[in-house]
Amino acid sequence: MNVILITACPSGMATTFLAARRLEQAARRRGWQPSVEMHGELEPPKPASQADIDAAELIVVAADHVPEPQRFAGKRLFQASIAQALPDPAGFLDRASREAREFSPATEPAGGLPDATASSGQKSIVAVTACPTGVAHTFMAAEALSEAGRSLGHKIRVETQGSVGAQDELTEEEIRDADVVILACDIEVDPTRFAGKRIWRTSTGSALKKPKPTIETALAEAEVESQGATASGGGERKKSVKEKGVYKHLLTGVSFMLPMVVAGGLLIALSFVFGIEAFQEEGTLAAALMQIGGGSAFKLMIPVLAGYIAYSIADRPGIAPGMIGGWLAADIGSGFIGGILAGFLAGYTAWAVTKYFKLPASVESLKPILIIPLIASLVTGLVMIYIVGEPVAGILAALTAFLENMGSTNAVLLGILLGAMMCFDLGGPVNKAAYTFGVGLLASETYAPMAAIMAAGMVPALGMGIASFVARRKFSEPEREAGKASFVLGLCFISEGAIPFAAKDPLRVIPASMVGGAVTGALSMLFGAKLMAPHGGIFVLLIPNAITPALLYLLAIVVGALITGLGYAAIKRHSEEVSVGAASQA
Repeated sequence: MNVILITACPSGMATTFLAARRLEQAARRRGWQPSVEMHGELEPPKPASQADIDAAELIVVAADHVPEPQRFAGKRLFQASIAQALPDPAGFLDRASREAREFSPATEPAGGLPDATASSGQKSIVAVTACPTGVAHTFMAAEALSEAGRSLGHKIRVETQGSVGAQDELTEEEIRDADVVILACDIEVDPTRFAGKRIWRTSTGSALKKPKPTIETALAEAEVESQGATASGGGERKKSVKEKGVYKHLLTGVSFMLPMVVAGGLLIALSFVFGIEAFQEEGTLAAALMQIGGGSAFKLMIPVLAGYIAYSIADRPGIAPGMIGGWLAADIGSGFIGGILAGFLAGYTAWAVTKYFKLPASVESLKPILIIPLIASLVTGLVMIYIVGEPVAGILAALTAFLENMGSTNAVLLGILLGAMMCFDLGGPVNKAAYTFGVGLLASETYAPMAAIMAAGMVPALGMGIASFVARRKFSEPEREAGKASFVLGLCFISEGAIPFAAKDPLRVIPASMVGGAVTGALSMLFGAKLMAPHGGIFVLLIPNAITPALLYLLAIVVGALITGLGYAAIKRHSEEVSVGAASQA
């Protein structure tokens, strides 16, 4: 049977191409002869020819409306949302074959055929997405939730809190009218504006991979949070969903610390433009740049890290004791390790005082501004000074000395470990653990591990771009376009560009990426590369002295990316089609 498959998602992004590929495969398994028409932004649409339309016995439209409906007058046509096609393309085609009817554009509503999922039970949903670095997962999760919400027949608005701040910010009216609030956040966000609303907390990963179940669960199980309740790391309130706990509190602190690190590192690098020791001459621009970057931004790194770890645990009452503990950690010399410990100590102390320290109602209002800051700061400060600070300072000094004086063999081994970790889960917990380690060492002026980490983190996405170019015949046209996007993301140090490929073919993509990343990390450490700023990818090379030695560092990235790209091109099978979007609706 000749069939035309048409796909389009509301945002025109990866889901369009993923649905098209899955439907095409399912149609060919039935012995059908499919023609595919995709409406997206990765490439211009190629409308079905008149000859294909004339020969078609069935038109299947996986979209919210029928594109150019006049073309299909008198043809058997079935239309439903793209979200219904993704999880079970075979079942979707079975249903299309059974339920298709003769199409008459004149009798259809302006928006196309009604979505089978739409119902009178429409709900109003608002959501916020936020990941630690605020780059890829934040926006991918927002897109997935938006598409799933519309496919379920609900009104949904999603605010993203990324690296550039809040975008598509929710209005007071939208929050007031919402039936439920979904906070898909890996870091803590301020929940006070949602007071009195039913809230469901989850992670960006869960919202990205299972947006439809996330929305359905939120509508069924979200609860109004009491005013005194703290967002314990933003994990779900239900036991059925995994709590984020310590990991999320740490990522919240790292997320708020990153701008300090990036700004401080680049300002220090700019001071080196005038000479490595030019800042020592008072009154010069180089000295001013070093004062801003090293004397101010870097000095605030650890207090901000500790303060926002505590904020994630105890909400606003935790910020003051956390920052005080972080400043003491920096002052004592216990560095980022001491800052992390101070943040957790301050946060849990403030949380315990909030929960267990009861006061008469007449003076309860003094607790957040007097009692909690006083007790939590006192406990945190005394513990840091008399118990934790000195031993941790010794540990950090030993670690710094080891990293600075280790031989080439140990440096290569460390580079291999860090590089492999960065490529193991592409933005997941292992990747973030390696990244946090490198960022923390910047405070103690140890720059080599961060250089290896960023170089290796660029390899997976760059490698997928190279593979899709070298082995063009093994990739479909949309997949080759996705490879181009992945290459650009790799240049920007966004490892998530490789996720669409890894989601479909993990047993080949992940090992190939880890090998390339390990080689890059090893070469970076062997070359003695140092990186002043923990983000920016290849574009940091444009700033003099931000990366040294620049050419050898670039060579390390090229070698690793070629190993990953050529390696995956060699082992990828012709019969396997890599999805071009994360399986956001699976």
